[in-house]
Amino acid sequence: MPTVTMLDQATSMIENAWGQPIQVLEVLAVRRPCEDPLLRSAMHTRTALAITDNSVTVHQDRLHALTRPGYVPDFYELDRITNAAVDLRVAHTESRTYLQAIRRVVEAREAAAPEDRAPAVRLTQAAVARSGQVPETAGQVPDPPAPSVGAGPSAPASVPRR
Repeated sequence: MPTVTMLDQATSMIENAWGQPIQVLEVLAVRRPCEDPLLRSAMHTRTALAITDNSVTVHQDRLHALTRPGYVPDFYELDRITNAAVDLRVAHTESRTYLQAIRRVVEAREAAAPEDRAPAVRLTQAAVARSGQVPETAGQVPDPPAPSVGAGPSAPASVPRR
């Protein structure tokens, strides 16, 4: 029974987010990178994930070869086993990091696409931005206005004016 790798998870995540097969998305990311920078970012991260996924496979195979059943490693091979295990953990961590980065790109794409969900909210935010004021919440008392700079007594001039 084949296990689902992190590359498989990333591929399905990207395909679900953009609604097209990965082969089509790869072409779109290369030919029209300016149209969808988030797609380009996700595809670049997926490429890096493919490299680390291959690295995970290599380190797993090496560790399995050094610890196969019935095999007694020599003393000098203990360092190789330890190094293979450490390299495998590092490759797994890198893969998880790339997968999380792809997840964040997909979340950013979803957050950036609320165009048809709530137009009233966008219009309100635009109106507030144009007015330069922050709307007050209910029950909040406004702060008293600060005194103006010219309201105090003027200082006497040290030199008479001409």
